[in-house]
Amino acid sequence: MLLTIINIVFPVFAIIGVGTVWGRLNRPDLALVNRLNMEIFVPALVFAVMAGKDFQLAAYKQLALAATAVVIGSGLLSWPLARLLKVNAKTFVPPMMFNNTGNMGIPLLLLAFGESAWPAAVLVFVIEMLLHFTLGLYILDSRTRLTGLLKNPIALAALAGLVFSLTGWTLPQALAVPLEMLGQISIPLMLFALGVRLLDVDLQDLRLGIAGAIVCPLAGMAVALALRPWLTLPEQQWGILLVFSALPPAVLNYMVAEQYRQEPGRVASLVLIGNLGSLVFIPLALWLALG
Repeated sequence: MLLTIINIVFPVFAIIGVGTVWGRLNRPDLALVNRLNMEIFVPALVFAVMAGKDFQLAAYKQLALAATAVVIGSGLLSWPLARLLKVNAKTFVPPMMFNNTGNMGIPLLLLAFGESAWPAAVLVFVIEMLLHFTLGLYILDSRTRLTGLLKNPIALAALAGLVFSLTGWTLPQALAVPLEMLGQISIPLMLFALGVRLLDVDLQDLRLGIAGAIVCPLAGMAVALALRPWLTLPEQQWGILLVFSALPPAVLNYMVAEQYRQEPGRVASLVLIGNLGSLVFIPLALWLALG
């Protein structure tokens, strides 16, 4: 089991490490790369998987509801802790809710559960992203217009994929193959970009970062474990939910906090130390999921 977990975790953190080292040596501007990933490669991945024959929405309905409950439940559990830590809830709660499903989660889930995990892994990623760009932005500013979601390429790709899934439409092979190839670019690129991006954050608030690194995975796993008696998920989907619940804060939290001027320095500490802390909690979640 230990060797299995090492074989799953090491490739993910190795690519992140390569990105960190290369970024340290070259200090690149990845703005264009990140834009390509968020507007082309990731939407292509989402659409290709959700429009594929293997994606049957009815088979993943309960997983979608459970993933939603994990995100919202994590927020409810962490909200009172923000007061105990004497930190603004708008600073602390979103990173505890919205985890690194894209950069880290999808690669981990594929390595842990194999190619058959594609639909479920993409589904929990889409759930997390949709909640982040709706509920997450509303938490930061109640005046946020949620119609902006209609301009989000990932949300539009998910909607189009759902239409194909529900109607039974299929793409011609000549279109499906290039979409799949574009989507496959996103996985290693997200990991590499995560390694570079972590160089941009610092340790301004070490105590808060350590607290977040513990609260984020434990809150998510507590919600998932509390839901288990009420779920009839297949073993693979249950394992995917558990690993999803233990993921660290998404780097996107830092970018959004910067945009909304919501103490981005403190959010950066939560993101950086949370991702370092995942070296402890991800193996634990994998051990519980695969044991």
